[in-house]
Amino acid sequence: MTTFADLGLSETTLQALRDVGYEKPSPIQEQAIPPLLEGRDVIGQAQTGTGKTAAFGLPMVEQVDPSVPEIQALVLTPTRELCIQVTQALRSYGTTKGIDVVAVFGGAPIRTQQAQLRQGGHIVVGTVGRVLDLISRNSLVLHDTRYVVLDEADEMLDLGFLEDVEKILRLTPNGRQTALFSATMPPPIRKLADSYLYDPELIKVEAETLTIDTVEQFQLDVKQADKPSKLVEVLKAERPEQAIVFCRTKIRVDQLNRTLNDKGLNVKALHGDMTQGSRDGVMLAFKAQRLPILIATDVAARGLDITSVTHVINYDIPTSPDVYAHRIGRTGRMGRTGRAITFVEPRQKHDLEAIEKHIGTSIAPWSEGAHTAPAEVRERPRRHTKPHVSRNGDERFVTLFSRGGTADGLEVADLVKAVTEKAQIDGEAVRDVRLLQRFGLLSVPADQAQRVVQAVNGTTVKGHQLELEPARA
Repeated sequence: MTTFADLGLSETTLQALRDVGYEKPSPIQEQAIPPLLEGRDVIGQAQTGTGKTAAFGLPMVEQVDPSVPEIQALVLTPTRELCIQVTQALRSYGTTKGIDVVAVFGGAPIRTQQAQLRQGGHIVVGTVGRVLDLISRNSLVLHDTRYVVLDEADEMLDLGFLEDVEKILRLTPNGRQTALFSATMPPPIRKLADSYLYDPELIKVEAETLTIDTVEQFQLDVKQADKPSKLVEVLKAERPEQAIVFCRTKIRVDQLNRTLNDKGLNVKALHGDMTQGSRDGVMLAFKAQRLPILIATDVAARGLDITSVTHVINYDIPTSPDVYAHRIGRTGRMGRTGRAITFVEPRQKHDLEAIEKHIGTSIAPWSEGAHTAPAEVRERPRRHTKPHVSRNGDERFVTLFSRGGTADGLEVADLVKAVTEKAQIDGEAVRDVRLLQRFGLLSVPADQAQRVVQAVNGTTVKGHQLELEPARA
């Protein structure tokens, strides 16, 4: 069995991995870390949830020198949700070495981020637009950046960021080391890699490795006009704990959201045309398991990394087999089983055949009798792919009381961020967050409650000092 020590990581980094509970490298980590440590450029084709952040983050931490005050590494992300997630991971990996990681993204005060950059920062993790904005204001200088990562490059393409990505790459040194990670490899991404990476090592984690053993897959023949009623039938039969329903376009998401709400189902939409505040609200509700059904586009769902999703429903069949594998990889995580059901219109049989060829197995027809009990934890080895303590589906939760509320200028997101960052606990392990005028309430796994209290107490957020304590009955 390959260990992290076998990959050539230093003892300082190995200690950081022990601190965050990593046991053994995932396939993408095992294949990507050695060439990155050697200084080679890498193209990694892998889905969210495979451990790709550690695959590029651990070599990055190895190569950054904390005694040098300049920005030595840059990670570009398509969304602020991913930006925050990557930042938390890199801080965990680099804490024993004293590496400073700064996150820069839209939707937050740019002056605060400018101040953080003035104070230092060895690694910058940022969304494309905010990075360009800070460069234009001379607040972000990349002359000494030796290590650049493009994370989820295909989503940058979908969001129209590729031209801006190229502008940023041209402002970094020619001798930099570059890593590109993407779930799919459409032609524009391949062209980008050909233009900006030097003799890269190509690493691909096949869909079968990620999903087939933990996700039961079904197909359902349905006419387009019958899809809304058939979806209601499937949801009632399956009784998902949490489900993501994928639609191909934003308009389709809104239409289906209205239809299901009219039928009395508790659903919410998630797509790129929503305001950032609306998206944050939906994502927090889904992560806290207050929302059972999410209707989303592929791009919007990229920021979600939640172990409690039991079902994925492809209301619109994916545009490519790679997208199919990426979608169903949203369930069947952390040792849990999941179920994926794909609606297939008569004209889409060839799309289904391409998917079956890609995953190397046929997809069984769905019927109401094909339903089994909701996902349960299997007795099988667990592979840690995140640096935080997270749910496994079995924990007992306790409620914590927080002094400070809306009257102190706090928001739900502030409380969640303080807990996840200070206590190194995953967002999905923070439940039932409520914020009133003078206090807040939240639930965390019982075995982590005391550690959360100790880690967060005394933290200053927006000028207010947080205090947590177990809520009394």
